[in-house]
Amino acid sequence: MPSSAVPRTAALAALVASALAAGLLTGSAASAEPAGDAAAGVRIHDIQGATRISPLAGQPVADVPGIVTGVRGYGSSRGFWFQDSAPDADPATSEGVFVFTGPGSTPPVKTGDEVLVSGTVTEFVPGGTASGNQSLTQITRPTVTVVSAGNELPAPVTVSARSVPSAYAPPGDPAAGGSVNALPLKPKTYALDHYESLEGVNVRVDTSRIVGATDSFSALWVTVKPYENPTVRGGARYGSYASQNSGRLQIQSLIPTAEQPFPKANVGDVLTGRTEGPLDFSQYGGYTLVARTLGTVADRGLQAEKTRPQRRGELAVATYNVENLDPSDPQEKFDALGRAVVENLASPDILALEEIQDDSGSKNDGTVAADKTVKKFTDAIVAAGGPAYDWRSISPENNKDGGQPGGNIRQVFLFNPERVSFTDRAGGDATTATGVVRERGRAALTLSPGRIDPGNSAWESSRKPLAGEFTFRGRPVVVIANHFGSKGGDEALTSHRQPPNRSSEVQRVAQARSVNTFVKEVLKADRRADVLVVGDINDFEFSATTKELTAGGALYAAVKSLPRADRYSYVYQGNSQVLDQILTSPSIDDFSYDSVHINAEFTDQNSDHDPQVLRFRP
Repeated sequence: MPSSAVPRTAALAALVASALAAGLLTGSAASAEPAGDAAAGVRIHDIQGATRISPLAGQPVADVPGIVTGVRGYGSSRGFWFQDSAPDADPATSEGVFVFTGPGSTPPVKTGDEVLVSGTVTEFVPGGTASGNQSLTQITRPTVTVVSAGNELPAPVTVSARSVPSAYAPPGDPAAGGSVNALPLKPKTYALDHYESLEGVNVRVDTSRIVGATDSFSALWVTVKPYENPTVRGGARYGSYASQNSGRLQIQSLIPTAEQPFPKANVGDVLTGRTEGPLDFSQYGGYTLVARTLGTVADRGLQAEKTRPQRRGELAVATYNVENLDPSDPQEKFDALGRAVVENLASPDILALEEIQDDSGSKNDGTVAADKTVKKFTDAIVAAGGPAYDWRSISPENNKDGGQPGGNIRQVFLFNPERVSFTDRAGGDATTATGVVRERGRAALTLSPGRIDPGNSAWESSRKPLAGEFTFRGRPVVVIANHFGSKGGDEALTSHRQPPNRSSEVQRVAQARSVNTFVKEVLKADRRADVLVVGDINDFEFSATTKELTAGGALYAAVKSLPRADRYSYVYQGNSQVLDQILTSPSIDDFSYDSVHINAEFTDQNSDHDPQVLRFRP
């Protein structure tokens, strides 16, 4: 590269980096206006540079040489990757880059073509700059000259346990809002820097364990580090904010499905042989090996778990997010959920359900009742050989509880009347708060079922907790069913800000504080009261949300009673993690807990959550 090129663009690169860090670029493609004539003699490593932002961002380049290593002729991001066959000596500068030919285009090259590419260097942020995602350096508005065809591809760089550092990411620069964009890459020190130094490069992984099942977008996750936080069933456990599992890598395919359908795989299966292709950066998952050659899935026979039945003197309480269930869902889904309650959950005495939608589902027509949804579900349980569950719930105000517009999701209590009774105290509705009184020496709810603190701003556009009073063998038990605010809006682990922004946590912490305060009111009325807080907490057992729930010793997160390798209820981007929880009051100090793994690890799911079951003797 001419010596004049770097000084000419240094100020521009700094401007682009700071703008990205500050979130000032509003489009998905971050670039500056082209300045001057196209730089001659530029190689791909000059374009990529030694930071995440190209030193040539916004600049025209001419006749950049390389070999095409992959072509994407589908989707909205069509184009091709090409790579320099004459790399420099700097491990921080990638030798590959993506050429964006435009939506609906047919890339004018084939794998193995030797090409010269002219165009404009841009920084594209998948999902837009507001997402916090890292940017992808690419060449846009290209002119491509094919010099020759059928060339040998550059040898792939093997991504392995040895090559990927244990440390995940450098701390962001406080002066740049926590961004790592302008920091020099240290590929031997940090995993994200290692992957960034290979952006656009032809890479390979060898036989690797699958830690994220095939999803509806034809993607799966592997780990190249088989000993990094393994779960009992073959996943990779996310056990703290510092345990990001650096060996995880998303796998997609460039191979047309007509030639090779994308394989269906579960957690614990193995992607055998060689998987090779360019390393991309995706809006959904970050660094992604887009396979030109795809390995073969070896089925390891993962089976859905079954919990043991409760004993005569034990009360079994479960929680299950059934993923936007409504009457229009296929009968097969209801049947499968019903069988799961009977066969996998052993027909618990009390079952708190999350994401029960109203009777018209996602149709935004003002319907809020969910009688048909619940009946279809309870009928499916009976058909599977289970008990005839009774149920209690409170319908929300229309479109006031978040979730899918028109769906009006809510929590519902199912209970087996042959084993447990419900204490009805009338008056509960969407906006009236239940309270606590002392009755005959015990804590009692003023409304049952009733909502907790529904007027608190913490519950705005979110599901309000549903409290119910039950009696088992003459002993009262208070159960509070929850569905806290989602993690939507949080930045990904691969964010350009490190640590990533967890903005959604603010609402969940406030929600946890509200529930914790209510539990303390129950315990003030009766310190020996049996209280269970259950549901989709949407947060980890080590999170600030859980710490707020358990503040002052009011509750204990029962999932912590499990071995660490079994603490998970959800799999997200190859990380097995806790979102669903059951928390116990101090009087419940002897219990059996089970995270029943029947969904999250499987490509065929009836829900994306695993149910939780707790058994104890009141």
